Amino acid sequence: MRISTSTIFESGSSKLSELQARLMQTQQQIASGRSILTPADDPVGSARAYDVKLSQAANTQYGINRQNVQASLRQEESILTGVTGLLQDAKTLLVSAGNASYTDTERQYLATELRARYDDLLGLANAGDGIGGYLFSGFQSSTQPFAETAGGAVYNGDQGTRLLQVDASRQLAFSDNGTAVFEQIKTGNGKFAVGAGASNAGSGIISQGQVVDASLLTGHNYSIAFSVAAGVTTYAVTDNTSGTTLSSGNSYVSGQAISFDGVQLDIKGDPVNGDSFSVAPSLNKSLFATLKETINLLNAPASGAAGQARLNNGLGGAHSSIDNALSNILTVRAAVGSRLKEIDALNSTGDDKDLQYAQTLSTLQDLDYSKAISSLTQQQTTLSAAQQSFVKVSNLSLFNFI
Repeated sequence: MRISTSTIFESGSSKLSELQARLMQTQQQIASGRSILTPADDPVGSARAYDVKLSQAANTQYGINRQNVQASLRQEESILTGVTGLLQDAKTLLVSAGNASYTDTERQYLATELRARYDDLLGLANAGDGIGGYLFSGFQSSTQPFAETAGGAVYNGDQGTRLLQVDASRQLAFSDNGTAVFEQIKTGNGKFAVGAGASNAGSGIISQGQVVDASLLTGHNYSIAFSVAAGVTTYAVTDNTSGTTLSSGNSYVSGQAISFDGVQLDIKGDPVNGDSFSVAPSLNKSLFATLKETINLLNAPASGAAGQARLNNGLGGAHSSIDNALSNILTVRAAVGSRLKEIDALNSTGDDKDLQYAQTLSTLQDLDYSKAISSLTQQQTTLSAAQQSFVKVSNLSLFNFI
């Protein structure tokens, strides 16, 4: 077979270029520390590495989200701790206000102190979230949640709960709305609330009562009306919702239990003819409204037996409402604590995932230096031999023998 000189040159040049390209690729791999420089080097490995990098990037973003959630929850926990302290101070003031030896002026001093607690509480409820918004506004993060009114405070946010993705299949709330924290506070004992008639002239003081048989509760409104005739005090219990009288002509004994429809309470003191008390299902009431009502109660005169009874009945309701508010705040704090604990667990899992992704990428992409250096040495030797042989072959010409 005859081989032309041009064929020899073309073949040799092509092979030398191929050997040089392989040598250059190995040099680039050693310089970069990567075995895959382009998808063509390993299509399957490149696809797997791409998927792993996407998962790794998502895991990194989840980690950033968890840091943001953790910071927000810690801020909320700090604010709720302050709210707890303010409510405990308010309880102390209410206990002092019940001192029968206090004058109207002294109770007004207590009202001034309670007003300061109200202002502090309003400030905490309007706390910022650290990123230019408000913590307790729900989805309306740019809107100040609470504004003072004559009867308490109006809520301008919404009932939304802001969530952030903290793992592939988990979202966590990083704040609570103001309604859930400050407004959904049950009145009375949580099941029913009692009250004294505004026109009562006697010294009757009603207890907050208790549920003795939940199966008998009707959710109706009741009234306990007193009558005094010939020095004998009796009372009647009426179901105002159904319009039926449950009992009448009952002999009244101060402090003796009064029971009906699963409810039990007592009234102490001396009610006069026409005095009445109410029993109604507990409703949600704003903590700010409770504080405002209590401030007004302490500022009002409480002279005489009737005035003291009005004061004590009002303080009894305030005590119950603030107790319920404390219970609600502690429930929210417990929920915040459980989310913080979950963040810690997810952070640990996220760190493990990062390590796994790094190990997988290392297996797919990292260069085996021993093998690469051995290949480089072999390629250098092969290229050198090819270059020398090409020089000798290219000199094989008839012109050398003329």
